[in-house]
Amino acid sequence: MELRLVLTVDDVDRALAFYRDALGMEEIEAWQGESPDARIAILGAGRATLELVNEAQAAAIDAIEVGRRVAGPVRIAFAVDDSVDTALRLVDAGAEQLADPVVTPWSDRNVRVRLPDGMQLTVFSVVD
Repeated sequence: MELRLVLTVDDVDRALAFYRDALGMEEIEAWQGESPDARIAILGAGRATLELVNEAQAAAIDAIEVGRRVAGPVRIAFAVDDSVDTALRLVDAGAEQLADPVVTPWSDRNVRVRLPDGMQLTVFSVVD
C-alpha cells in the first residue's frame, strides 16, 4: 500500500533543506520522538517504486550519468519538472553535482548530485 524509505540523518534540519526546501517535497508529518532530541519528518514523494538492478545495470547507469562507477547500493531518484533547475537548487543548498546533465537512452534528462552525508540523488525529467 505504501513504500516508506527511512533515512537516518545526522541533521534533520539540513536534510529538510535539501528534500523539502530545494527538492520541493511536501512535509506531511513531523513530530518529536521518544526522547527530547529525537525528531521525525515525513515527506510526501508522490508515487513510489522500488527499482531493483544488478551490478552490471548499476554500472551502466553510473557510466551514463557520471562517467564512472560511483554509487553505493542505494541511490535515490526523483522525477521532477526540470532536472537542471532542481539540481542547481540542490547545489545551492550544499550538494555536489557529480557530472553535467545528460540525456539518457530512455529520453530523460538526468543530473546526479551527492548530498553532504554521501547520499546520491538522481533528479530526472522527461525530454520534450
